[in-house]
Parts: sequence; C-alpha cells; structure tokens
Amino acid sequence: GSPTFGQEISVPATLIEVPPLLVIGLCFYQKTFYGMRKVKTLLFDKLPEEVRKKVERKQKLPKKEIKFEPPEKYDEIRFLVSTQPWKAGIGKKTPEIFEIATSLEVEKAKEKLGKEIYLDEVFKEGEYVDVTSITKGHGFTGVVKRFGVKILGRKSKRGHRRIGSIGPRGYGRVMWQVPRAGQYGFFQRTEYNKQILKFGRDANEINPKAGWKNYGLVKSDYVIVKGSVPGPTKRLIFFRKSKVYRFSPLEITDLVIE
Repeated sequence: GSPTFGQEISVPATLIEVPPLLVIGLCFYQKTFYGMRKVKTLLFDKLPEEVRKKVERKQKLPKKEIKFEPPEKYDEIRFLVSTQPWKAGIGKKTPEIFEIATSLEVEKAKEKLGKEIYLDEVFKEGEYVDVTSITKGHGFTGVVKRFGVKILGRKSKRGHRRIGSIGPRGYGRVMWQVPRAGQYGFFQRTEYNKQILKFGRDANEINPKAGWKNYGLVKSDYVIVKGSVPGPTKRLIFFRKSKVYRFSPLEITDLVIE
C-alpha cells in the first residue's frame, strides 16, 4: 500500500564512528529508602595506560592484584566502561568513563571484565534508538536568535533586536516567561526514534579519499543512522533502546551509500 513500493528512496543520514567500549569494572548498587546507593566498585587490574591515569584522579588503585569479592547484599549490577578514542580518527587520547546497565549475573558479568562491547552486540539493523548528546554551543546570544522574537520596526527608538516590553512592573520584577539574552546551545538533548540503517566493521567501504569534512578518516567500526543527531563533529554520543518505538526491527535491504 505504500506509494513508493518497489522504488528507490533517498534519505539523509549521519555516519557515526563507534569504537568498542572497554569494561573496566563492576558497580554494585543496593536499594535504600532514598534510592539506589553504590555499595562497592570492583576494577579490572590490567587497565590501559590512558584509562589508568583517568581512574587514578578519582580513586587510588591497588598496587597488587586483589581478589574478586562482590558484596554480600546488592540489588543491581552496572558495568563501568571506558571509551577508546585512540581507536577512532578524532586524535583524542583522554577517555570518557561512565556506567551502563546490565541484566547479567555476577559470574557472567565477571567474564566481561577487560573485554570490549561492540554496538552491534546490543542493537540490530533496522532498530529504532534514542540518541543523547550535547548540542552545538553558540555562546551568549540575544533574544532574536535565542527565542525567535520578532524584530521590531524601523521606528523603534530603543533598538530593533529586542523585546518591546519586559513586563508591567519594569525592571522591578521581570517574570521568568519574558525572553532575555543569555547562553544558547551546549545543552544536553535527547532525540527519539532514530533508525539504524547499517553497521560496519570495514571503514574502507565508506571512507572518501580525502576523508570526511571536519573529521578525517574513519578507522574503526561505524554505524549509519537515519536523519540527524545533536551535537557537532567529534562529540560523544549515547545510544539507548527507544522508549517510544516498541516494534521489532525493520528489515533493510539493498542499502546504497552515496
């Protein structure tokens, strides 16, 4: 019943380099009256040098190997993972460290320590995901760019790119609904229902000879997502299972990248 059945469809897409995450530890949480509380953190003893430097800033690492002893009582386990930017083509060395949820038992989670997690192990082609990132920053801007306020007419005496009135009580009490100049951009935003079109392990399939604009050559795994994602080039992006789109992944065939 589709009007484009059997026809070629061109859609804009975003290419994202996704080097695997390195599991560097396990975090154990326990439910309390005030919410989840971290009980214990177990770190992998053989960390890469760049990751070890980042971890040492926050907590002291043991000099010799310690036994793997989980706490007696816990309700949830989370992976402590590190990005590996040195495997990507962004020229960055300092990794980002954060936690991700898991439903594995202790023994199976222990086997993942020191190993890598690839994106195609978690998501499938055709699946819808939610994308979270920090948007592009614009610094201190006026009300026209920040809120889309209409520019005043040519006979306005006090300026044109401003609001006509800040309220009935003047500067004595300005309500929060009144548009004012200030910081615009560099916000954390989540966009829903971004369809995964393709995973890839061989970057030579999609790399142009001169490299990608403002980025360079893709060196590790990549994923192609339908549409746009928030944030500028070379900024960290988080993927999660879609909270809105609950259907099974759609089958994508005969995908051509131009």
